[in-house]
Amino acid sequence: MENSPTPPLRKLTREEAAVILHRGTERPFSGEYERTFEAGTYSCRQCGAPLYRSERKFDAGCGWPSFDEEIVGAVQRIPDPDGERVEIRCARCGGHLGHVFEGEGFTSRNVRHCVNSISLTFQPKATPRS
Repeated sequence: MENSPTPPLRKLTREEAAVILHRGTERPFSGEYERTFEAGTYSCRQCGAPLYRSERKFDAGCGWPSFDEEIVGAVQRIPDPDGERVEIRCARCGGHLGHVFEGEGFTSRNVRHCVNSISLTFQPKATPRS
């Protein structure tokens, strides 16, 4: 079976690389998508892979975009070196997204993907023309 070509990775700014490549964290309440709630899809800033749908985004009041479900197969969960958290990465390129938490009770799914805005891009849902 032939592998499909992987799209080229986007050149990152210093700030983007600090989070996506070096597993940093942006300041709370500072991210571009922390308060975005329009319909659309959130993708990996580095490779463009679709990660989250806006219908799964909610306001956790934590200062970062929060989602209670990823697009199937889009996100990897990896034990964090701190031994306490679970890191989430883009399944396609391995870019750092943030961390996932369970058992907090924010939604019926009882899971929160706490994602750095700088790790994401947003594509609004197309509106039908009249």
